[in-house]
Amino acid sequence: MIITSRFFNRSELIGFIALAAVLFVILPLSLDVFRLNLVAKYLTYAFVAIGLVLCWGYGGILSLGQGVFFGLGGYCMAMFLKLEASSVENTKIQSTPGIPDFMDWNQITSLPLFWQPFHSLTFTIAAIILVPGLFALIIGTAMFKRRVGGTYFAIITQAVAAILTILIVGQQGYTGGINGMTDLRTLKGWDIRPDHAKIILYFVEVVLLFACIGIAQFIRLTKLGRILVAMREQEDRVRFSGYSVANFKIFAFCMAAVFAAIGGAMFALNVGFMSPSFVGIVPSIEMVIYTAVGGRMSIFGAVWGSLLVNFAKTSLSESFPQLWLFGLGALFIAVVLAFPNGLSGIWQDYVQPRIDRLLASRKSKPKNGWSDNSVADGAPAE
Repeated sequence: MIITSRFFNRSELIGFIALAAVLFVILPLSLDVFRLNLVAKYLTYAFVAIGLVLCWGYGGILSLGQGVFFGLGGYCMAMFLKLEASSVENTKIQSTPGIPDFMDWNQITSLPLFWQPFHSLTFTIAAIILVPGLFALIIGTAMFKRRVGGTYFAIITQAVAAILTILIVGQQGYTGGINGMTDLRTLKGWDIRPDHAKIILYFVEVVLLFACIGIAQFIRLTKLGRILVAMREQEDRVRFSGYSVANFKIFAFCMAAVFAAIGGAMFALNVGFMSPSFVGIVPSIEMVIYTAVGGRMSIFGAVWGSLLVNFAKTSLSESFPQLWLFGLGALFIAVVLAFPNGLSGIWQDYVQPRIDRLLASRKSKPKNGWSDNSVADGAPAE
């Protein structure tokens, strides 16, 4: 693949440094552990937003069901953690020790076969990537090969999110039902609940986030990224040029699913539980709003959008719990109508030009009364 020589342009480099400074230095030094863990929770949605930038922003594929992949990643991790918390010693008061408590409550007497591999952390990590990726591959192949896109695809992804939610709630004995999987305690014997563990998990998550940013930026700069943009603008022209539009759409959709699943797995680790309330239609739409507010064409903007909207959600929902959802909907409408490129568009249209002019004026400012042209002007003629 062809890739440009500069991985970040100047504006993106400033965004990268600013985000790294905030996440690695400023927030850990200024927030207590509780607030830092809240930021870690917000950042799990940033993984989804980065995937949506590739899928929706560059590929033009609006998915309203990213909560499905977020949930699949989260449930894979939660199953491993739940099995660790369900040792015979910890569950000896149950009628069937050694199985998760919700299975015992539902009179299941042995661990189901599909739960068995989740005793292995290696298998779990592979499942976090492969299960959502394969599910996205099946959906994408079924839809894009038949040229289903646009509004129809968005509605179908919503339907998938609703179906998965109903399935999880209905199979209470295998999934924990509406309560989800709770009381997640250890990761390979390491207690994830103390403060020092929360801090370590925060930094692990930030490192993973920057790895995903790097992968997304790499895809964006390659020929593949340019084809995604061309496909979004003129799909028929790309198809007539000999490219398989369906395959490119499937790739973008699968990458967005994998990013969302990583975020879901980190959510289960940081928050300590997983439930169907993070899988359905409402959380999926909220994830699209995070991306829209930050800027669907900006990788860094999507991260900032996730942080800011979730911060506002936490702050305002405590004071106005009934009005917050209306406010969130109004925010989405306002962004789409007034600022279609989100916060990153505002930065590029209004802030970045001022910075460029300021830097240009300082660069051309005369030094000691002499401008750069003064020497040439004052040089003796040959």
